[in-house]
Amino acid sequence: MIAIFYLALQILKLYSYVVIINVVVSWLIAFNILNTQNRFVYSILELSYRLTDPILNRIRRFLPNLGSLDISPIILLLLIWFIEMCMKLYIAPIIF
Repeated sequence: MIAIFYLALQILKLYSYVVIINVVVSWLIAFNILNTQNRFVYSILELSYRLTDPILNRIRRFLPNLGSLDISPIILLLLIWFIEMCMKLYIAPIIF
């Protein structure tokens, strides 16, 4: 049971890194620092979009239209942090 708990925490942490990579790569593409014609850049961008867009699109449905400002990754990172803290505060004492 302890191993499953730590595995879930690590998956949440890894997913938060994927969200951050998605944001940084999309910024670099928007400022023409990275070119999507490069296969490696395109494959990283496609992978990060496929991993994050289903959840980010659900969050975007509830947020007001802020123009070109997208705060859904921030909301997702806060949700991941909240889930991690709840797991550490409420589930960890039960397991240990």
